[in-house]
Amino acid sequence: MAVTADLAKLLDKAYEDKSLAELVNAPVSALSGVSEGDAKLLAEAFNIKTIGDLGRNKFFRGATALVDLADSAK
Repeated sequence: MAVTADLAKLLDKAYEDKSLAELVNAPVSALSGVSEGDAKLLAEAFNIKTIGDLGRNKFFRGATALVDLADSAK
């Protein structure tokens, strides 16, 4: 099943035409609103260097799960 999504609002202009595989390996600063300074802090605090690292990080995944559970309980 093919899935399409407009990711332009999530990404910096230079990354809008990249494949999902390329995006997972892109630096977190490729995300719209994440500055180079933010990326440096994420790397220092959590060893997060790529979008994939961010998405797979146990702390971020845990926080997302808690928020989803809380929202579904409303």
